[in-house]
Amino acid sequence: MQFLVKVFVTPKPSILDPQGRAIEHSLSSLGFEQVQSVRVGKFITLQLDAPSADRARDLASRMCDQLLANTVIEDYRVEVGR
Repeated sequence: MQFLVKVFVTPKPSILDPQGRAIEHSLSSLGFEQVQSVRVGKFITLQLDAPSADRARDLASRMCDQLLANTVIEDYRVEVGR
């Protein structure tokens, strides 16, 4: 079966996000003072062949642990669909 896997990678809350801070500052300069915090991450889509959604999720998690995310400073979330 083929699964569409979405991976969301974001900096851990305790990690400084300079890109997010720059965007936050720029938005404020443009008059969007309502914005309190901006965090910038990565969005990755994968088309995977796997026997089940659970197996696709496991494969994607292993990919994140080994390559897609730096787990020392980043968190990730995996969503599996069809």
